[in-house]
Amino acid sequence: MTQQINTIELLQKLVQCPSVTPKDCGALDVLGDVLSSLGFTCHKLVFSDEGTPDVSNLYARLGTKSPNFCFAGHTDVVPVGDGWTVEPFAGEIKDGKIYGRGTEDMKGGVACFAAAVSAFLKEHKNFDGSISFLITGDEEGVAINGTKKVLEWLDEKDEKLDVCIVGEPSNPDFMGQEIKIGRRGSLNGSLTVYGTQGHVAKPHLADNPIPRLLNILSALDKKTLDNGTEHFQPSNLEITTIDVGNATENLIPAQASAKFNIRFCDVHTSETLKQLIKNIINKANNNQGKYDLELISSGDAFLSHVGAFHKIVSEAVNEIMGKPPQSDTSGGISDARFIKNYCKEVLEFGLVALTMHKADENVPLKDIENLTKIYKLILEKYFKEKK
Repeated sequence: MTQQINTIELLQKLVQCPSVTPKDCGALDVLGDVLSSLGFTCHKLVFSDEGTPDVSNLYARLGTKSPNFCFAGHTDVVPVGDGWTVEPFAGEIKDGKIYGRGTEDMKGGVACFAAAVSAFLKEHKNFDGSISFLITGDEEGVAINGTKKVLEWLDEKDEKLDVCIVGEPSNPDFMGQEIKIGRRGSLNGSLTVYGTQGHVAKPHLADNPIPRLLNILSALDKKTLDNGTEHFQPSNLEITTIDVGNATENLIPAQASAKFNIRFCDVHTSETLKQLIKNIINKANNNQGKYDLELISSGDAFLSHVGAFHKIVSEAVNEIMGKPPQSDTSGGISDARFIKNYCKEVLEFGLVALTMHKADENVPLKDIENLTKIYKLILEKYFKEKK
């Protein structure tokens, strides 16, 4: 008989693994043991790349037939930081909530889906198809040795994903609020403007790079990149740091640097946006001095196919929560940006994103219960339709 997984107990075990990127600290083994007990075949995949740490990943599959329903997510978490009033890696329960780093982002989603699968299997032992888990330890990091390489590994084995739910905390304010049907792109910029060091009393013998840097940043900040599209809000550029490193007030520095990030909609590709940024900077600089610019994209904006699977997920959310969810593309980026190249229908739906990455990260126990019910109902509706 298929065992019934206790969602909270599994979540506590996962939280108690201090798996700060890129460390795993046993989190994938905890999940793998649970999935193995349900009959899944588990593959622990460790990938490497030059200049990056090795990363552990897990691909687990139950069944060999199509369609393959995949749940994707991550067990790595961001560093703890300051300001906690509870032990970050204990999974403490108080006042109707479970606390700990990763409870919301996104070990909670992982535990809910595993529990939902166990409940589904107790009632549907002979379902027609497969269920799989694609779990990485590299989502919060550089995302080089994680989901992207697992997908390449699956492709080499000719293993297909038919539909996929990424269990990121997709709801801004309350459970059942939103399904993510795509994500904006992300572009990081690093700009260094060069001048000539000198004494502040003799500026004619120096060249202060700070005013030129500020002029360039002002031009970037004032530029309207676009007005958004039907499914995407307007692109926005945020200056995240300005650094000179000057240790004294009577020295004109030799260089000044800044960094910025752009979350962009589908008006642009990363390449067209890079060229636009270069043009703005060149115009603002006006050949007044040397600068270096590095632009690195984390992925382009994308919109998932909105079809039968989206309808199933929406109906399941509506039945459990009593209100249909909205479809949205706001928020950060996720590994859905990789999965959409291998899977036609990939959606994001998980917990509420109110405390993710914060001190005292927590999830109401009721939300854990409801998400587990929603995932189970999605599985039932999906495999019923495929009969």
